[in-house]
Amino acid sequence: MPKAIVVVAPHTTNWDLLVAMLTAFAIGLRISWLGKHTLFRWPLRPLMVWLDGVPVRRNSGSGTVAKLVETMRGRETMVLAVAPEGTRRAVSGWRMGFAHVAVGAGVPVVPVGFDWGRRVVAIGPAFTLTGDLAADERTLRGWFAQAELDLDAPVPAP
Repeated sequence: MPKAIVVVAPHTTNWDLLVAMLTAFAIGLRISWLGKHTLFRWPLRPLMVWLDGVPVRRNSGSGTVAKLVETMRGRETMVLAVAPEGTRRAVSGWRMGFAHVAVGAGVPVVPVGFDWGRRVVAIGPAFTLTGDLAADERTLRGWFAQAELDLDAPVPAP
């Protein structure tokens, strides 16, 4: 699959990025990922850029969605990983910017879930979103529910 958005949930720990990168490496996949802009400060900036991170200012009107649509349309291949919660705290709703990017760029969305209790990374099927944000969110959350992931398991110590 040359282009896709990978929706990774739950995002509960800083270990998520490392596990996601190692999983992608293990299956031979180069991923880009969105991260809070403060991760891209010195001394980590060179590493974050080398890991194909894309800094995001979550509370600004910087046109991130439009830029990502343009970037995805312009590249031959791009797999972009996002955490729909937008934070490591528990939230009731997802940030749906990724859905706007997927629809705008005409790329599928692939759900990926971390089950820390069983130490499993579950990769779901590719979904083509409809643009109906509520329905698309229900579809994706439905996959996480049917996958029977223990999303509330504590993160094991390294």
